Amino acid sequence: MSERTRDLPRRSCHAVPGSNPRFVEKAQGLEVDMVFLDLEDSVAPKEKEGARPIIADAIKNGDWGDKVVCVRINDWSTKWTVFDIIEIVTKSGERLDEIMLPKVESAAQVVAADMVLRQAEIQAGLPVGHIGIEAQIETARGLINVEEICAASSRLETIIFGPADFAASMEMPVLTGGVQIPEYPGDHFHYVFNKILMAGRANGLQVIDGPFLKVRDQDALRDYCMRARILGFDGKWTLHPDQVPVVNEVFSPTQEQFDHAWKILDAYDQATEGEGKGAVMFGEEMIDEASRKMAVKFVTRGERAGRVRSPKTD
Repeated sequence: MSERTRDLPRRSCHAVPGSNPRFVEKAQGLEVDMVFLDLEDSVAPKEKEGARPIIADAIKNGDWGDKVVCVRINDWSTKWTVFDIIEIVTKSGERLDEIMLPKVESAAQVVAADMVLRQAEIQAGLPVGHIGIEAQIETARGLINVEEICAASSRLETIIFGPADFAASMEMPVLTGGVQIPEYPGDHFHYVFNKILMAGRANGLQVIDGPFLKVRDQDALRDYCMRARILGFDGKWTLHPDQVPVVNEVFSPTQEQFDHAWKILDAYDQATEGEGKGAVMFGEEMIDEASRKMAVKFVTRGERAGRVRSPKTD
């Protein structure tokens, strides 16, 4: 896979209907970390095959900046999956970073996608392993098998929760997925979030929450983003450009957090390299190697968000 994509922090992951050239062009200018051009739910069955060349041309000739560029193909229960991979990979050029595999229910489905990708890469003259895989967990069976799914392929970069299809799979009495249910005394997806998150982290993957369907409700979006962020998720999908600033803000460290993380790194470096200590007091708290790891994450995310360290003061 492209070396730059695996470790690139993803806060906002924007979904674009692949059959609509206007939306595809508009997405190139959005301040998002990733764009995925959709061949699945947002494209009607009769338009799926016609959407492939639109997507491939846009990827090959568009101006995507440093965004991660992905295509969500159709799942293995359909007749389109293999042909989606072959046509998209062979016609998109090297700018295609990933494919997204929806409704993943077993490790075997990831392995199958990996094998088809290998042949398509060879046909396209791309290095084997150039294209990564994102896997969506959207069903009860997928959740049960999520540990094996996350370990299925070295191409895997990201694991994603799909709340709407998951709610349907569980037969929840809701008609809008990805939003809080006021009647439930708690977070009805808390267990799901944690199970997916642990499986992803155990395998070094980024973990992304799916869409928030009430696209005009910014306060509710912020609330739901904060839930996922506090648990440890890396980012969230956006369906509308108005959602992007909220998602980017919530999943980025504040300037205060960014500066504090740098101070922790400075103090720890001084203690370990200058004084030969493995732990040291930093104000009112003890910091050690675990503190350094947490601080590095904040610095990496902050730099991706454009943060610059504030001038040091005495």
